[in-house]
Amino acid sequence: MFENLSLLQLQEYWWVIISILGSSLVFLLFVQGGQTMIYKLGKTETERKMIVNSLGRKWELTFTTLVTFGGAFFASFPLFYSTSFGGAYWVWMIILFAFILQAVSYEYRSKANNFLGQKTYDNFLFINGLLATVLLGAAVATFFTGSSFSIDKMRLVDLSSGNMPIISVWETPTHGLEALWDTNQLALFTNLSLGLAIFFLSRLTANLYFMNNIDDTNILKRSKKSLKSNTILFLVFFLFFIVRILMIDGFAVNPDTKEVFMQPFKYFHNLIDMPIVLILFLVGVVLVLFGIFKALFKDSKNGIWFTGIGIVFTVLALFFIAGFNNTAYYPSSFDFQSSITIENSSSSHYTLTAMSYVSLMVPFVIAYIWYAWKKMDSKAITKQEVENDSHMY
Repeated sequence: MFENLSLLQLQEYWWVIISILGSSLVFLLFVQGGQTMIYKLGKTETERKMIVNSLGRKWELTFTTLVTFGGAFFASFPLFYSTSFGGAYWVWMIILFAFILQAVSYEYRSKANNFLGQKTYDNFLFINGLLATVLLGAAVATFFTGSSFSIDKMRLVDLSSGNMPIISVWETPTHGLEALWDTNQLALFTNLSLGLAIFFLSRLTANLYFMNNIDDTNILKRSKKSLKSNTILFLVFFLFFIVRILMIDGFAVNPDTKEVFMQPFKYFHNLIDMPIVLILFLVGVVLVLFGIFKALFKDSKNGIWFTGIGIVFTVLALFFIAGFNNTAYYPSSFDFQSSITIENSSSSHYTLTAMSYVSLMVPFVIAYIWYAWKKMDSKAITKQEVENDSHMY
């Protein structure tokens, strides 16, 4: 079946897989958002324990999805993996360190006689929630604003300089952190706007999750109040980012010569040229807002599902306009011709074919996650449960 597809079709198929994993990760970041509100929503030790254990049931899903996202990128588009993860390593190292803090915190937070103390581990969870969301958002924003790297395959055979034979070279000493203080102020604001939009999105989604998952009047009331403020802040930064990328010149690829050039309103044209993606984006935004509306004005506990599906649709559309329609999905602001596309960065036809058969297991994995989620959440968390169960985070 897959072996009959062309290389381009396989590349496009795997960009869809990558996009699904990335959009799922953004939804699951509600765990990180919830970790930044433990003390805002929980005013007593019992309430904080309820919040932490609500998140503790799901934190491994976020981490696993992140690892799978990175692994799929490595296998399907290795040039991107080596360039970004090998060049912008400070950003990825900080993100990885933040997730290590998260894992350690859930493991030892409630252990007797832990020498750091419970408050320290709660601070670690806050750090993970802040850094993971903002840095991941800023990193994805560089798909539209560009990064400072160069690619030259001849470096593999040029040993005259005594340097390591590597294809990609990062051209700034900050190795990815320039996404947070780029000298180009408009690029900086664009990167930060998506990072902060993801941060506040994770918090509002966490509020919706708590309203669905925790049976406590006080937490429900505070979550509803917090949902309002985080929704407003999310909309401010998200709208700035969307308007910004629809107005900027984008990194287009000449389909005949493969030359990369700047095209005015490139990402706006991508939406217009791909009406299905435009519909996907609009439906996603409507679903996000509808879930919030149901929670705020209809006292619904199921808003998380509408908003969650909306997040997946919206982020899918962003990945599609970044990678499809002759667009460089990881552009180089240092050297346009070093920009990475789905065509020049993928694995071989054989590798993509073999991996595509493995990808057929994805629906079964998703079904298992859904089943496990429903079993864990078959009963909302209560005060009695966290007070009487000794196996708590």
